[in-house]
Amino acid sequence: MDAVHIPQLNRLPEQTASFEIAEHLSDLETLTPVQGSVKVSHRGTYLEVSGQAQTIITLTCHRCLSQYNHRLQVDANELIWLRSQSDVGGTAPLEEEIEFEDLVETLSSQGYFRPDQWLYEQLCLMIPPHQLCDEQCQGIALQDASLTEAVDSRWSALERLKRQMSS
Repeated sequence: MDAVHIPQLNRLPEQTASFEIAEHLSDLETLTPVQGSVKVSHRGTYLEVSGQAQTIITLTCHRCLSQYNHRLQVDANELIWLRSQSDVGGTAPLEEEIEFEDLVETLSSQGYFRPDQWLYEQLCLMIPPHQLCDEQCQGIALQDASLTEAVDSRWSALERLKRQMSS
C-alpha cells in the first residue's frame, strides 16, 4: 500500500482518500490477509482517519502455552494533527517538558501518511494483553510431588533444609 503525500489530499474531491485493504501486513503475522478499509480526510490543520479491518492471528495461551486462533477486529477513528514546516525545523532540546494536551499524534504537513502503518498500529492495540485459549483453562498440569523428589538428587540438601524449617 502506497503512502499518501499529505498536500496531495487537498487536490482530491472532498480532500478525502479511501483505501481498500486485502493483504498481509509485513510486520504482523496473520493467518488470513487483513481485510478492510481506511479513509483519510484532510481538514486543514489535521487529518481525520477512520478504518475498519479484521484478520485472524495465532496467539499463545499464557496459562497452558498452547496456541489458538484469535480474530482481531478494528473499528477506529483518530485525529492526527499536522505540524507546519516551521514547527518541524530547528534543533530540539535534550529535555523538554511536554503538557498533557501535547500528547497527540502529529505528522508534518508536507510529509506522508502511511495507511498500512496506521492500520498495523490499530491492530496491535487490539491484541489482548492477557491471552487465554479458554476462560476455563487450568494451565499446565503439575506433576505429583513424589515424582519430583526422585528426579534430581542434587536438590536433596535443599529438601532437608526445607524439612528442618517446617519442623
